Amino acid sequence: MLLAALGTDCRDPSLRSGWQRANPYTAEKMVYLTRRYRFCASHRLHNEALTDEANLRIYGKCDSPFGHGHNYVLEVTVQGPIDQETGMVFDLVALDGIVAKEVLERFDYTNLNLDGEDFRSRVPTTENVCERIFQLLEVKLAQGGPLHAAGLARVRLEETSSNFFEYEGERGASGPM
Repeated sequence: MLLAALGTDCRDPSLRSGWQRANPYTAEKMVYLTRRYRFCASHRLHNEALTDEANLRIYGKCDSPFGHGHNYVLEVTVQGPIDQETGMVFDLVALDGIVAKEVLERFDYTNLNLDGEDFRSRVPTTENVCERIFQLLEVKLAQGGPLHAAGLARVRLEETSSNFFEYEGERGASGPM
């Protein structure tokens, strides 16, 4: 061993204390759990405050009055310690239920501009949809429930095979999660 070659006794406990590992069954670890969901929705990228020419310049073919659709892939990431009793970060059945109720039932097979209130006065860009999904889930996950020590860490929304967007919430004065 390198330390032995340098004349240091590796068996001396005072030299090992800095790199001893915590008991993996009692130390609290932050673990990230990501779950994937799919939904289909259409939208038109158009800002009523802009001229038709400006909308066409900014949004191009996505400003078509007929709209267009996407098969979105949503990833929801929660973070938290491993629950000592279950060995899990979050109850998957509970997470699936929350996402189904708050996101999938709200947005699947809808026109984001017309069906519902979420984007009546806001352009439904995927950036805005991603942020809105985070807001919807953050509220529900913060209310506790099974393995409530976990919280929402990130939402990732894939619009196409080339475009995806991630949102991690506001980082305010408390800093990173």
